[in-house]
Amino acid sequence: MWDTLWVDANLATMAPGKPYGAIERGAVAAKDGRIAWIGYAADLPKPPDELAHDVRRCNNSWITPGLVDCHTHLVFGGDRAREFELRLEGASYEEIARAGGGIVSTVAATRAATREELTESAALRLAGLTREGVTTVEVKSGYGLDLENELKMLRAAGDLAVRGNVRVKRTFLGLHALPLEFKDDRAAYVQLVADVMIPAVAAEGAADAVDAFCENIGFTTEEVDYVFSAARASGLEVKLHAEQLSNQHGSALAARYKALSADHLEYLDDAGIVAMAENGTVAVLLPGAFYFLREKQLPPIDTLRKAGVRMAVASDCNPGTSPMTSPLMALNMACTLFRLTPEEALAGITREGARALGILDEAGTLEIGKAADLAIWDVKSPAELSYWLGAPLLRERVFAGRVV
Repeated sequence: MWDTLWVDANLATMAPGKPYGAIERGAVAAKDGRIAWIGYAADLPKPPDELAHDVRRCNNSWITPGLVDCHTHLVFGGDRAREFELRLEGASYEEIARAGGGIVSTVAATRAATREELTESAALRLAGLTREGVTTVEVKSGYGLDLENELKMLRAAGDLAVRGNVRVKRTFLGLHALPLEFKDDRAAYVQLVADVMIPAVAAEGAADAVDAFCENIGFTTEEVDYVFSAARASGLEVKLHAEQLSNQHGSALAARYKALSADHLEYLDDAGIVAMAENGTVAVLLPGAFYFLREKQLPPIDTLRKAGVRMAVASDCNPGTSPMTSPLMALNMACTLFRLTPEEALAGITREGARALGILDEAGTLEIGKAADLAIWDVKSPAELSYWLGAPLLRERVFAGRVV
């Protein structure tokens, strides 16, 4: 007997081969937290009630994989609503950052918070994501900028897995900003991140990957290269904030390291696209930051598409440039601002989001043997997930076979 069987449903499996990988009038079963059967309901070997302990009838709803938000900064102290006001008054993101605002201001609030306080505040933001179908979320550090506080953030991110009934992938983002105590010695901080912090994070098993902010107000490709070498030496995957505000050629560097992803990419050039395509590096699109910063330079979507670069979509939930806790809003923005199709957008926050985290064998599509992470939607077509703004579409969220 299966544990649970969902019937009277349409399935957007997101497996490649046909639009949405759709199976209309389908069924999916879970046992021991895994997908045990999937297909057309007419092909079930017996009547549903003879096959599973719990049969759930979905009233012709659509079932997708649980959503995968592959780029967030959920754990942080304080907020930056005042900076939002300053930008509306004409200040640029770069001007605010150079004046001591931006990431550095969040560092002070994060250092002052306890692990428990960080977990509590992040859980509220996580609830926004899970209410809209997220079952896997990536959480970055990067607001501690010393070993003690970076580990505190990563431990708080780990606490969220139990609190939210989600899979949490943790990313160490020590090379996010230069802390004030190192303002006169960049090299010493980069060396601290590479030679002390990364080995300590890896030894604790506190992160799955290492990220960096490669930008004209962040860190150079040479500095990122040094840190990525340390990450690889410690057995950690790498990914990169790249080409958001300027072209620093970070994406090509990330691709040379076979990075899981390069993220933002508004100023990505053709050489970076070629390198990403050749090395399987996923392009993570973050339309929330593009919208919130009122940017004008679009990522080169059509060129990425033609080159065969996989494109993921994520919320980039963070206090300064994308205070968004709605994955469905990210889908709509990806379509309206970046001109993705609804199918590309949904693939971006399921299959390609899982690929960008290196867990496509575990999540991102509905296939036998994968985790039974499902989102069940009261919609007549999957395109509605990118269409509606603010509608309560989620009927049921399932994590590891459990309705949560």
